[in-house]
Amino acid sequence: MKKVYLNVSTDILHYGHIALMKKAAELGELIVGVLTDEVVAQYRRAPLVPYEKRKEMIAQLSFVKEVVKQDTLSYETVIQQYRPDIVVHGDEWRIGGKSRIRADLLKLLDVYGGELVEFPYTEDEAINVLESTVYDRYAVPEIRRGMLKRLLGLKKSLRVLEAHNGLTGLVVENAKITTEDGMQKTFDAMWISSLCDSAARGKPDIELVDWSSKIDRINEIMEVTTKPIIVDGDTGGMPEHFVYNIQTLERIGVSAIIIEDKTGLKKNSLFGTEANQVQEEPEIFADKIRRGKQALKTKEFMIFARIESLILEKGMADALHRARVYLQAGADGIMIHSRKKTPDEVFEFCHKLKTEYPETPIVAVPTTYNTVTEDVLSDNGVNIIIHANHLLRSAFPAMQKTAECILLDGCSGKRADQNCMPIKDVIRFIPVEMENQ
Repeated sequence: MKKVYLNVSTDILHYGHIALMKKAAELGELIVGVLTDEVVAQYRRAPLVPYEKRKEMIAQLSFVKEVVKQDTLSYETVIQQYRPDIVVHGDEWRIGGKSRIRADLLKLLDVYGGELVEFPYTEDEAINVLESTVYDRYAVPEIRRGMLKRLLGLKKSLRVLEAHNGLTGLVVENAKITTEDGMQKTFDAMWISSLCDSAARGKPDIELVDWSSKIDRINEIMEVTTKPIIVDGDTGGMPEHFVYNIQTLERIGVSAIIIEDKTGLKKNSLFGTEANQVQEEPEIFADKIRRGKQALKTKEFMIFARIESLILEKGMADALHRARVYLQAGADGIMIHSRKKTPDEVFEFCHKLKTEYPETPIVAVPTTYNTVTEDVLSDNGVNIIIHANHLLRSAFPAMQKTAECILLDGCSGKRADQNCMPIKDVIRFIPVEMENQ
């Protein structure tokens, strides 16, 4: 019999998948390759069902001869190891990002006379509803809360963008591109920035917005999105208050909070030594972390310690000392901040800390060294890359320009319209389920 190969990545096994695999099994002995969680997370959301369970699910099908692991999107290893006579796939990948993978597969098969058989993709509204139901599960607090920690275990680095209301949350949720090699790039999580939250309310970034208002804004974003959320906790406030606030964040499904080791009236870090900013004593800040960790009910919620030593020009030794103290107190990771135009001191910190704590996640916010690519940051030890304020900063000049056009023209006609998305597109951007509520 001919040897037939087909790969799957699905969380749920519906009749479309079964029909495709049965057709494949009619062509010969069917080997099904199950994509690992790491591979799936590279081109779309990490699966809710882990690899071993997905593999076990496929193995229960009587018409499947063998179930194997596929740990790359490329078929090169599969071809070398199994030399299938036939590879089966749906026909949807002839166009779009995966067409590059298809083209590479055809070259590999051509070497020894293998064949690609493509069956029509199943277009069925019932399947769309079923898959949408699974998608909605990512919004459940118990699942959403733990997804950031899970992604850190699956990906070398995570890409995070700020959101400051429901609409910007939808932008982060839905933004995606397909690269030349067929990979889909999206944002892994969203950052709730105190600066952006305050500015969107027309207030200064001095911890003026109270936690009840912050929670309301976070809930607003969570109602319309599903991706993990990291919250900017400023200094964390009084330890007694911090304990209760993180319990609330944990309960509603937030994944992590980042608190900075400063004390007194908050000043934005990018002012550096130009403003009177005071760093908290390491042991006092560590005690806040320790008390916060003791108050948590789950293992999924993460507390990151943000170190301001480089911002305040206290040197690398001070930054590393503080990192050690905070990690020993239970911090889940370290955010290292810098206002230099190059990432040199951030990379030095990463390399030195990783020597002592190789598994510790490191967060960076490349606002001032923003020409450095995510790949370079990742290669130098950064695990979470936060683009911290860009949706707010891009919206503000556009709104200001539109307002000035209306004033100049005395109407909201052509010049103002050129700066605006059509209102129908705005309406379409909001999910249909929300429109019906």
